[in-house]
Amino acid sequence: MSDTAAPLTSIVIVGGGSAGWMTAAALSDAVGKSCAITLVESEAIGTVGVGEATIPPIRHFNQRLGIDEATFVRETQGSYKLGIEFVDWGRKGHSYFHPFGQYGAEFDSVPFYHHWMRESLEGRIEGPIDDFSMCWAMAKAGKFAHPSPDRRLIQSTFDYAYHFDAGLYAAFLRRFAEARGVRRVEGKVVDVSLRGEDGFIEAVTLDNGERIAGEFFIDCSGFRGLLIEEALQAGYDNWQHWLPCDRAVAVPCERGEFTPYTRSTAREAGWQWRIPLQHRTGNGYVHCSQFISEDEAASTLLANLDGKALADPRPLRFVTGKRRRFWEKNCVAIGLSAGFMEPLESTSLHLIQYGILRLIALLPDAAMSPLLAREYNAQTSREYELIRDFLILHYKAMERDDSELWRYCAAMPIPDSLQYKIDHFRAHGTLVADGQELFANPSWIAVYLGQGIVPEKAPALAHMRPGVPVAQRLQQIRQAMDEAVAAMPSHGEFIARHCAAPPLAA
Repeated sequence: MSDTAAPLTSIVIVGGGSAGWMTAAALSDAVGKSCAITLVESEAIGTVGVGEATIPPIRHFNQRLGIDEATFVRETQGSYKLGIEFVDWGRKGHSYFHPFGQYGAEFDSVPFYHHWMRESLEGRIEGPIDDFSMCWAMAKAGKFAHPSPDRRLIQSTFDYAYHFDAGLYAAFLRRFAEARGVRRVEGKVVDVSLRGEDGFIEAVTLDNGERIAGEFFIDCSGFRGLLIEEALQAGYDNWQHWLPCDRAVAVPCERGEFTPYTRSTAREAGWQWRIPLQHRTGNGYVHCSQFISEDEAASTLLANLDGKALADPRPLRFVTGKRRRFWEKNCVAIGLSAGFMEPLESTSLHLIQYGILRLIALLPDAAMSPLLAREYNAQTSREYELIRDFLILHYKAMERDDSELWRYCAAMPIPDSLQYKIDHFRAHGTLVADGQELFANPSWIAVYLGQGIVPEKAPALAHMRPGVPVAQRLQQIRQAMDEAVAAMPSHGEFIARHCAAPPLAA
């Protein structure tokens, strides 16, 4: 083997937090002792920490690392998440639920939601499709249990994710990574050295003068993009014209209702998140600075908490969008250095997770083939664009006209890719999706119907199954759901029994 084809022997990660330590944990697990991994972080630089709510793929990330779920939930003050309740989205006084799992249960070759759609449009059934979601049935009752592995049972039709303290998760993964040989270096990067012949990163220099060289670098430095942008100038696509919120204020408060779901409440200039943990509730107001001041946003947030605030509101500033090149030369950006999608659908840690897994799948050798970077960039860019369109749907499908933000969103043009999907659903009740999409059919159904995009007619095949006892099957599904939920423990009881966290030290 030639020297240029030798495996990597040194990787340097710049930045800690969730992005840095998720990367360090997964890479150390994947490469073992064959490659030296160094993580540079400064305790003087804080982390953003808005990624406390997650989506189901995080479970697979933890499982891949062999992390025990109960231990993880306990050590991160975590709780369980069945989906997101959207309050005052679409119109004031109305709410809907975006579940992790399917609607109903399949009883015919025609999908369940086609039959439900026909019955609803023809007036034979009342109420939202939420009524046939196991996730929502559990969530509104405050219940939680693991899904059944028996696919014949209604208890197998839901999925779940977690709420947790992102700082505690980073600390948990730091212990995991250091036990597998990752070396942590305390310090602030003050200089990035590039090779003269090709512009690749050669080393970073810290504020104490220490120089850390490496063959491959991973930028987890946050919004600043210390390596990928300041040094390598990879460029950035700004999507604020579609997703206009550019600020957030965040504050924890005393724990109130211990719900097994996240809540997103639309406000006049954005939306407020509520994330229940074992030791506190996380809250934030994502807003558009064009329509509200930071002080007004903080006041609105503080006036809408479950309990006493445990800190002063912390401001965050961001530009929604993505890096034009996530992998440039011998550097990959992961986390906020790669881009920012507001946390409306809890995708922040997912984008970190899949950025890492994609990197592991395409990990280069010392030759650093540009083909690998090209494929990484294409896949990652597509993933951001698909998530972008799903987030835009929430802002566009809005009947509210009570504030400047919502009037702007109603009038704004949207990507053709999203308009095409909306047109199909509105005209025929059909779902058009890319096979690689993170958010599958139930997610789109939830937002379409929840925010007032109702099909003009049900899909044609639903009208061509006269022998199927639809009404009877719907009744049986509802009965099975009610019985299953009644037998489950409450969310609090489940955690107390399996993964209660010890009190945090004062």
